[in-house]
Amino acid sequence: MCGIAAIHSAHTSIGTGHSTPTARGAAPGTAVEAMLDRLAHRGPDDSGTRTVGNHTWLGHRRLSIVDLDGGHQPLGGTQRDDDWSLVCNGEIYNHAALREQMPATAFGSSSDSAAALAVLRTDGPGGLHRLRGMWALCAATPTGGFVAARDAVGIKPLYWAHTDTAVHFASELRAFAPEVQPSAEIFPPGHWWSPQDGLNRFAEPVPAPGAATDWSAVPDETVEKATFEVVADSVRRHLMADVEVGVFLSGGLDSGVVAAVAAETYARQGRRLKTFSVGTEDSPDLRAARETARFLGTEHHEVLLDAEASRKALDDVVACVESFDASLIRSAVPNWFLSELAARHVKVVLTGEGADELFAGYGYYHEQHTAPGALDAELRRTVGALHGLNLQRCDRVTMAHGLEARVPFLDHDVMAHAMSLPAHMKGLEDDGMEKGHLRRAFTGRLPEHLLWRRKEQFGTGSGAEGLLSPVWESRIADEEFADAVSGEGTPELRSKEELGYYRTFRKALPGIRPESVLTRFATA
Repeated sequence: MCGIAAIHSAHTSIGTGHSTPTARGAAPGTAVEAMLDRLAHRGPDDSGTRTVGNHTWLGHRRLSIVDLDGGHQPLGGTQRDDDWSLVCNGEIYNHAALREQMPATAFGSSSDSAAALAVLRTDGPGGLHRLRGMWALCAATPTGGFVAARDAVGIKPLYWAHTDTAVHFASELRAFAPEVQPSAEIFPPGHWWSPQDGLNRFAEPVPAPGAATDWSAVPDETVEKATFEVVADSVRRHLMADVEVGVFLSGGLDSGVVAAVAAETYARQGRRLKTFSVGTEDSPDLRAARETARFLGTEHHEVLLDAEASRKALDDVVACVESFDASLIRSAVPNWFLSELAARHVKVVLTGEGADELFAGYGYYHEQHTAPGALDAELRRTVGALHGLNLQRCDRVTMAHGLEARVPFLDHDVMAHAMSLPAHMKGLEDDGMEKGHLRRAFTGRLPEHLLWRRKEQFGTGSGAEGLLSPVWESRIADEEFADAVSGEGTPELRSKEELGYYRTFRKALPGIRPESVLTRFATA
């Protein structure tokens, strides 16, 4: 996990040197290195930069998780005059399998990111579909070759900005210089780009149905077992690390499922899983998380949400998340304190993100999408939008504290399985309970009353909404709100709370055009 930055100019010289790496820890001295300096929080363990040929600069900030001693980036640039140099942010979970499929000389290190380098060396950008995981990368050759790419779901962030002289890339918007910010846009997930070939899609967010299993004649118990196995296998693979991995435990079903498998896996290794929770003293989520942790036997840590501290953190949270969507910020505040806590104990956490979008966990799915095929289409749409909503919040608040968050439910195999299930297996139970299929799949893995606990939005269940939303009624008058939302060039602001967050967003990122970089929830 890390932060990456790059600048490529087809016609203007970036600098001198031919794939010569700078010394580790070298002080930033140029404008391009200042981009990387603004991403220091994403990679406190190491940094590296390289000018590749005359037209590309690559930069990397590292949070060391796999191949602690040998994973310094940029990678590559050593085999021949036209060799690829690469910076990669994220984790590639099938790197071991790829090592069995490609020559050992294509990798160059034990780092999982070396699998991306090997794919480029072997297949070029056309082979990027082989990578399984969460990642974003930029790579270049001394002879002018360049490619940028991002994983299919957009779990890891990447932005780009086309200016008159160059194309800039960065993991966060704050990395761009003020004069570059107006050109910044989201780099689309599941795509790769090169100056020669333009933008090319290599994968859809959700795997296409293809030759999916027909579950119609299969007993429900068999399908539930298959669901358990595919989710459990993903959780185990997401524990891949040379450092300790913990779990964010919200008290809900999804994080409880992840924690149950992770705790069992660690126990078999003679280790005790660490779990982390946040909420107000009497919040339902915090009580449920404590009980789940006791049941699983984890080493549990929690932080209590404090009204004053939460409000004081708002400016930092908005600037960190790089959004002003009220629902997103409301859920980001407790996660900010949760990440701060977890980072004192581990470098990696697993979360339950994505389960609601795969197994129809939100009420509106069942109220508004009842026509044949409508539910499947809406689930696919919402998974495709996650990169600008929950995944953006998840990435930013954890990386602000030097912590990596992983999302086992958004694994390729889990998504393919979940989307192969017939609609009736994602319908509501007779009592209106959602995700009944997933709950039955994990029978016995959690206490029964927690396994069947009704869903609450994280900002509500943690108590954050009650701490944050009311404050804006006293801070912003009705007339002030009316004047602000009618101002020329102001984006749609749906509440006083959202106006407050927008003002902070503007201070942090004055040149950014919201319409080019933001995804919004349907309601604030």
